[in-house]
Amino acid sequence: MSAPDTTLFEGITSRIVTTSRLAMQVFERVDDDPAAGPRKTVVLVHGNVSSALFWQEIMLALPRDLRVMALDLRGFGGSGSQPVDATRGLRDYSDDIAALFDELGMVSAHLVGWSMGGGVVMQYALEHPVVSLTLQAPVSPYGFGGTRRDGSRLTDDDAGCGGGGANPDFVQRLQDDDTSADAQTSPRSVFRSSYVSAGYTSPHEDVWVASMLTTSTAAGNYPGDDVASENWPGFAAGENGVLNTMAPQYFNAAGLVDLDEKPPVLWVHGTADAIVSDASFFDLNHLGALGIIPGWPGAEVAPAQEMVSQTRDVLDAYAAAGGAVTELNWEGVGHSPHLERPKEFCAALVAHIEGA
Repeated sequence: MSAPDTTLFEGITSRIVTTSRLAMQVFERVDDDPAAGPRKTVVLVHGNVSSALFWQEIMLALPRDLRVMALDLRGFGGSGSQPVDATRGLRDYSDDIAALFDELGMVSAHLVGWSMGGGVVMQYALEHPVVSLTLQAPVSPYGFGGTRRDGSRLTDDDAGCGGGGANPDFVQRLQDDDTSADAQTSPRSVFRSSYVSAGYTSPHEDVWVASMLTTSTAAGNYPGDDVASENWPGFAAGENGVLNTMAPQYFNAAGLVDLDEKPPVLWVHGTADAIVSDASFFDLNHLGALGIIPGWPGAEVAPAQEMVSQTRDVLDAYAAAGGAVTELNWEGVGHSPHLERPKEFCAALVAHIEGA
């Protein structure tokens, strides 16, 4: 089903493209050139518990000589909700994009990925040609949770990672289409506390919340399964669903360093990011260290994941191996630089595209 008209900004249109893998919803700008080549095409990929709706301000702000597209990943927005095989890491999503490109006759593009979408575009770049990569507050190349600074895994089963880490009340509120701010676990409250920094306001907040509520909680989608573990905190990553795709046993994009053809990389993130951080409030080991989750076994056994430092280490190695990397770390900005500083984000993206 297409996104309701009330969530689409003027100048944005949506359509369903049926590929060899699933039906995907694609957002485009009215009057963009559908025949634009790869160096003039920008594809925006959203993150977890969101959809292409989040990209609309950026889509409208980018220059008109570009073809700009945003897509809904499977299980989000108006795309199909086929189960996600987490044992393939983020490959189900990157393969979906490849199938979409095939259907549209596209060879390559400038790819922009936000949060989990950053991991998706990294995975795509490992297997397909890319003109440039833009990573906005991306998941670490070593996945989410359960690793030391060098990417080595803390436990053989990725204890504390994956589907078991989702808050059940938040999942229930997604199912109930809760638009209130009555509880800390409501999607609107989570958006305000975690997606953006304190003080951010927008007349489009209802659209952002509506986007979050498109998240499918059907079997094999969000959040995914979990298994019992002898290691703290008592569960480990399962084999299906969104959160398990980023467990370190399944996802590792550090191989970008070894690519023969290295697309230029723009990395944009903020110092006030609550989700992707060296001290993430979504990392159970960090919450254990704070005493929020009892029984933490200590930093030798269960250290917090240094997510930003890991990304910097991999991108430093990428640059040392001949790749071009630009890092923008914006003071006081949260998990959504494109919402909090849209003009600066667009300017940085356009400069990156022009230099590719």
